Amino acid sequence: MPASALLIGASLASLRVASLNLCTDELLLALAAPEQIISITHLAHKPQETTLWRQARRYPSNDGSLLSVVGGKPDLVLTMGGGARDRARIARRLGIRVLDLPFPQRLADVQVQIRTVADALGRRSAGMRWIARLEALNRSRLRRQFDTIWLGGGGRSVQATGLAADWMRLAGLRQRPLTGDRVTLEQLLVRPPAVLLRSDYRSGEYSGEQRWLMHPLAKVTRRSRTVPTDGRAWTCMGPPMVDEVLRLRGQLGR
Repeated sequence: MPASALLIGASLASLRVASLNLCTDELLLALAAPEQIISITHLAHKPQETTLWRQARRYPSNDGSLLSVVGGKPDLVLTMGGGARDRARIARRLGIRVLDLPFPQRLADVQVQIRTVADALGRRSAGMRWIARLEALNRSRLRRQFDTIWLGGGGRSVQATGLAADWMRLAGLRQRPLTGDRVTLEQLLVRPPAVLLRSDYRSGEYSGEQRWLMHPLAKVTRRSRTVPTDGRAWTCMGPPMVDEVLRLRGQLGR
């Protein structure tokens, strides 16, 4: 191996990285070497927000601002969603590289993000392991897909195309097209889906809009098979979704 490659490898191994977004927290926790992580957001420490909270609590937390991590002298800061030109300009002046990822729209975008972050960390092999797991799920995807409605707090649902639907298909579930981003009791009464995929994210904090599920008429929805899903994984729909899809397959007996 050329000496220059060894030097690059050594510098990446000692890279100090912070994350300013829950979704980049999950990517960092999945891909980085433990010694590379100097800070993740306070959200990642909360059991109600991410399945990776136990791992996250090994590291200091920040409030999502650049100022809250500069004291740790990071070489690289990860964030997602853009809209932070001033932050990027300040980071450049401090000699800090900022990797600002777009929100993924499809499953292919998740693979691109895994590759991008893994390469930035000098951890390509870690990225390839996650991509191999994704590709294995895709190869083993069942042709028969259950008619499904994803149901979250306040009756919120997801689009029939897009990242959530992509993950559902890997579990053997086909999201039914809906008008808007909500599902109504009337829709469930008139045409119950084969599967009601019910997110348990903050299940103890359902808004009044979702209390209709307790209405006597809602008993008709028992014609649908209600399958709970870990809503925390659906917030970012990144690497933790691989294990959630496998869990759903087992729950569905597939």
